[in-house]
Amino acid sequence: MLSGWVRRPTAPARLVQRASIVLAYADESSVAGVARRLGVSAPTVTKWRDRFLAQRLDGLDDAPRPGQPRKLTDEQVETLISRTLEGVPPSGDTHWSTRSMAADQGLNQTQVSRIWRAFGLKPHTVDSWKLSKDPAFVDKVRDLVGLYMSPPENALVLAVDEKSQVQALDRTAPILPMMPSTPARATHDYVRHGTTTVFAAMDILSGAVIARNYRRHRSSEFLRFLTEVDAVTPKDLELHLVLDNYATHKTPAVKAWLLKHPRVVLHFTPTSASWLNLVERWFAELTRRKLQRSTHRSVIELERDIVAWTQNWNTNPKPFVWTKTADQILETLAGYCQRINESRH
Repeated sequence: MLSGWVRRPTAPARLVQRASIVLAYADESSVAGVARRLGVSAPTVTKWRDRFLAQRLDGLDDAPRPGQPRKLTDEQVETLISRTLEGVPPSGDTHWSTRSMAADQGLNQTQVSRIWRAFGLKPHTVDSWKLSKDPAFVDKVRDLVGLYMSPPENALVLAVDEKSQVQALDRTAPILPMMPSTPARATHDYVRHGTTTVFAAMDILSGAVIARNYRRHRSSEFLRFLTEVDAVTPKDLELHLVLDNYATHKTPAVKAWLLKHPRVVLHFTPTSASWLNLVERWFAELTRRKLQRSTHRSVIELERDIVAWTQNWNTNPKPFVWTKTADQILETLAGYCQRINESRH
């Protein structure tokens, strides 16, 4: 039996170790030798040797833990989980709380909270999602993921987008600095001093970013940005630009410009799928690390700050590496669609 535990690949590691100790002790009868051989402590060898001699195989199991016996039965836990997943509060609330569930099941809040944590249930939380209805969704996903994971040779792949309505905000009172046990504090109200739009093109391999600020967000500004990107990138390389479906990216003026610049190829994300554009991750970093907590008294000051932050980023750029294959993405979305269909029945 002990040898079978040691050889069985699915046996719990703790039982394998304990059985190995007993078998090794039977070979050499030396606590120190067994400890050296198995890489465990001498008290561990003594403990499981004595437990085996006293109780045989039963002695190698875990001893009952001290403390009060379990109060909730499996049936009570199962009922609570089913009620959480399938029932609705009788009060007409949209979701359960620990109080309402405890009252419904005749338990206390602590018990409900522990069970929810154990099973990863959060009735108060709702994640949002949106499925693309683009008829060419599959083809576009494969095209973009192919660019990210296997970029073409002699080409630059740039993820391009605009972050519009970036506000120059100034707090109505100075921000109080962080102190021991106290976070930095800022007023809820602020004064607006205008807006700007950040146009950005991120090299997916290096993470370097070309960024420009424009006061308006029209096709003419987009053309100006395309012209600048064309001017600052090596002329001997093709440019593959990943874009969303914003109307300013598809105007006749843009199409005419593309005819004059054949090295520039546009790749559009599916509709309602901006998460496929890697530059969105850079915009998230810009927001979290610079815009969210800074103050600016003018648009000029805001734009100057964004330029400085971008230049600092480019001194040590960090690319965002795409890891999911197109097949994995499509399988995940297929699972969502199946769950949606099942929830309607």
